[in-house]
Amino acid sequence: MPEISVLLPSVLQPLAGGQSILTAPADGAVTVQWVLDTVAGDFPALSRRLRDETGAVRRYVNIYVNGNEIRRLQGLGTEVAPGQEVLIIQSVAGG
Repeated sequence: MPEISVLLPSVLQPLAGGQSILTAPADGAVTVQWVLDTVAGDFPALSRRLRDETGAVRRYVNIYVNGNEIRRLQGLGTEVAPGQEVLIIQSVAGG
């Protein structure tokens, strides 16, 4: 079955059981929201780190579909096709 790959930065990997790539099976195009629900379903701490209580992507989390930031597309409604990659980048602040 075709899959969508979700690439996680090292800072988020401990929240996903140490995995750097999570996959979601998909027969056709789905939304970023569906992908996040699917891959983070087994990892509640990861889900809370990515989205707030309303389900919106947290402001310090950037999500890309094939190199395009979803905030510049259709947000969580952005379509992802099997074989495409979703890259998650979390901003890290420091002094």
